[in-house]
Amino acid sequence: MDLADTDPALVERLDMAALQGMQLAVWADLQPEAVCVVDPDGTEHAFAQVNAQANRLVRLLRAQGLEAGDSVALICSNRVEFVEVLAATLRSGLRLTPVNWHLSADEIGYIVRDCEAKAVIGEARVSVLAEAVAQGPDVQVRLVVGGAVEGFDSYAEAIAPFDGSDIADPVLGNGMMYTSGTTGRPKGVHRNVPVVTPYITYPMRGYVPGQSVQMCAGPAYHAAPLAFDVRAAMAGGAVLVFVDKWDSEQVLRTIAERRVTHFHLVPIMFQRLLALPAEVKAKYATDHVQFIIHGAAPCPPEVKRAMIDWFGPVLTEYYAGSEGGAGFLIDSHEWLAKPGSVGKRPALLQVRILDEAGNDLPNGQAGAIYQQMPPGGGFTYFKDEAKTSASRVGDFFTMGDVGYFDEDDYLFLTGRNAETIISGGVNIYPQEIDNELVKHAAVADSATIGAPHDEWGEQVKAVILLKPGHQPSPELADEILAFARANLPGFKVPRSLDFVADLPRSEAGKIQRNKVRAPYWEGRARQI
Repeated sequence: MDLADTDPALVERLDMAALQGMQLAVWADLQPEAVCVVDPDGTEHAFAQVNAQANRLVRLLRAQGLEAGDSVALICSNRVEFVEVLAATLRSGLRLTPVNWHLSADEIGYIVRDCEAKAVIGEARVSVLAEAVAQGPDVQVRLVVGGAVEGFDSYAEAIAPFDGSDIADPVLGNGMMYTSGTTGRPKGVHRNVPVVTPYITYPMRGYVPGQSVQMCAGPAYHAAPLAFDVRAAMAGGAVLVFVDKWDSEQVLRTIAERRVTHFHLVPIMFQRLLALPAEVKAKYATDHVQFIIHGAAPCPPEVKRAMIDWFGPVLTEYYAGSEGGAGFLIDSHEWLAKPGSVGKRPALLQVRILDEAGNDLPNGQAGAIYQQMPPGGGFTYFKDEAKTSASRVGDFFTMGDVGYFDEDDYLFLTGRNAETIISGGVNIYPQEIDNELVKHAAVADSATIGAPHDEWGEQVKAVILLKPGHQPSPELADEILAFARANLPGFKVPRSLDFVADLPRSEAGKIQRNKVRAPYWEGRARQI
C-alpha cells in the first residue's frame, strides 16, 4: 500500500507528526507489532516497543531537569538504543549529538564538553567511555547500554519505571553533527531551524510501509547513514536492519536474507562488494533491491557503472553536507547520460561557482562551490564565529569543494580547496587524477597528493593501493604512470608513485588525504 496515493489524511497526520518529532509514534499506532529495528545479532524490536522506550527516556530526562534546548551526547554503535534515543530527543526539544565511538578519550571528551552535554548515553563496548565523560563536568545524566561502566547507570533499569505511553506535549528536537575537519578540532554544525522531511518524500523513493526494508551498513552516528538509513526508516515505517561492522559477504548475505530494499553506501563499500569473487556474488539474490543512495565521497565512474550493471539502475547519488544548502541528486538514468556528475543545478536554491576573488565563473570553469542558505535555515559552526564567517559570501556558504557546471548545468566535482595541489602556481585537483588512475586494472584505490618540491613547491604524487593478486614493482609503477600519461593532461600526470598496503579512511569512508600527505611533509617548516 502506498499511503501517498491511498490515504491523504494519513499522510497529513504523518507530516504533522514530523513537526513534533512524533512520526515513529504514528507508526507504532498503525503497526505496533511490526518489526521496527533488527539488531546486528538478529534480535527484532517492534514499533510499539521502540516507541515506548523513547517515551520512557523522555520522562526520565525531564525528571532529571533537562529542558528543550539542552544537549544530549550519544556514544553508541548500531543498535536499537540508538533509535530510541534519537526518537526521544526528536520529541522532547533536546539537541542530539551522535559521537564517533571509535575516537580517543580526549577526542570524545572534547565533543562532550563542546556540545555542552547535560546527558550522555554511552555503550559499554566503548573502552574509554568513563574517562571521556569525566571530562564533561556539567553532565547530569550518565546512562550505559550493553553492559556496566563505573559512574554510569543502566539505561534499561533507569528508564524501566517510567510510563511508556506517548508524551502529551511533544516539542520538535534538533541535532548537531560534528564536522571532521582536516586541521584543528571538529566543529559542531548547528542549524537555526530543525530539519523536517515531509512524509511524501519516502514513497517517492519507493517506500511501502510494512514491506520496505532499510539496511544501515555505515555508522549511524555519521550524518549520511543517520539521515538516509535511520531517520528514513523511522519516518517511512520501514524495517531498519543494522549492520555492526563491514564484512562484504555478510552485507551481501544480509541484503539477500532480509530482503533489503533500500540502503545507503559510500564508494569504498561499492568497491569492496564488487571485489567479491563471482561465485560469491552469484549465491545471493539482489533483484529485490529498489533504491541505493550514495555520496560522502566521489565515486569513480567505472565503479558506479559496475554497480548499475549488477543491481540495475537503482542508484541515486547525492551531493550535500551537514551544513545543508541546495543539495544535488542524480539518478542512474541521468548519470549514465552525464557520467561523473552529481546532479543538475537545483531550482529552489542557487549555487555559484566563484574564483579566488569572489567573481562568478562561467559554465565549464572550475572554482569554489557556494550554495545558498535557505531563508531562516542557515547554520553556524558552534561557538566558532570565525570559521562561520570564513565559509560565507553573503547568503552563500562553501564546504571547501571545487567544481564546475557543464553546458547543461550539471555539476562535476574536481576536488577540495583543502586538497588542492599547487605546483608552479597551477592549481591541480587530485580527485580528477584519482578518477583516472582507478581505471587501471591493477589499481584498487588511489590518493593523489602534493609532495614537496624545492623548485615547484609541490609535485603531483600518486599513492596507490593495489588489487589482490598484484604485487608492487618498478615495472608496474611505470605501467600505471604510462596509463596516466595516456589519459591525463601532462601537468596532471603524477611525477612519482608509491605503493601502500592500506589507505587511511574516515568512518564515513572518505580517504583522509591529509594523513596520506603528512609523512611526505614531516620535518618541513613549510607545509604549503
